[in-house]
Amino acid sequence: MNPLLWIALVTAAIVLSLWFPRWRLKRALARPLPPEGLAVLEKNIPVYRHMPAPLQEQLRRLVVQFLYQKKFVGCGGLEITDEMRYTIAGQACLLLLNRQTQVYPELDTILVYPTEFIVTRNEVGPGGVVTPSANGLLGESWGDGRVVLAWDHVQRGAADWTDGHNVVLHEFAHQLDSESGAANGAPYLPSVSSYRSWATVLSRDFDNLRHDAIYQQHSVMDHYGATNPAEFFAVATETFFEKPYQMAEHHAELYAQFLQYYKVDPRDWMAPPVEPEHMASPFPNFAQHW
Repeated sequence: MNPLLWIALVTAAIVLSLWFPRWRLKRALARPLPPEGLAVLEKNIPVYRHMPAPLQEQLRRLVVQFLYQKKFVGCGGLEITDEMRYTIAGQACLLLLNRQTQVYPELDTILVYPTEFIVTRNEVGPGGVVTPSANGLLGESWGDGRVVLAWDHVQRGAADWTDGHNVVLHEFAHQLDSESGAANGAPYLPSVSSYRSWATVLSRDFDNLRHDAIYQQHSVMDHYGATNPAEFFAVATETFFEKPYQMAEHHAELYAQFLQYYKVDPRDWMAPPVEPEHMASPFPNFAQHW
């Protein structure tokens, strides 16, 4: 074969391999979120109705891209439904609003179990003795491009957007954390100075939460966040999106760091909690939407 012709064919193949996926994605994004998808967002992401129109549009677009690029697999006999796909995608994409980022580029598959799933791991004890241990989990973020979720707890997170517990937000925060190369509580940040202030504030609040957990003192954040820095970031993310007023009051500097990172303020979508907290809904006129 003529060398020039061979070079031309190889070049054309490379250009086509780069262009065609982008063209397909562009075509997919040109399609609006269908009415049934919008209904799921309104039902299972209560704050969606209170977002400004540009953010709503941005979230819908992110959901379309998420569903185009990611694969859902039902486990334990569970059959994946559109409600599952739209609910998980919608909650996961809340973490991407207003941020110049790809849509979880390392993620390929979401595994969904009907309820708590069992994971067996080897635990190393004294003397190096290895003992298999079975643990029941509600969700997990793996470094091989997979997230695992228990659907009943996804539903619980959707049903109560004020308790600071949301398995989707938690596991997808781990995905963001790992984009920097390791899940260590320090996601990708724009500058060295950003890492300095992030480390200072999060290390201090992590130590404070560990103290609260040891002495069983009340905290705005779940004590599970005291497990390690990665879990602290994930729990703090849940708190930021579901209990923003409480977090801003009790962890002002931490809240400011999360404002800079997530580039949204969930207080804009929620009314301040009324004391006693359990007596009132944080969503204005929320009952009218059901």
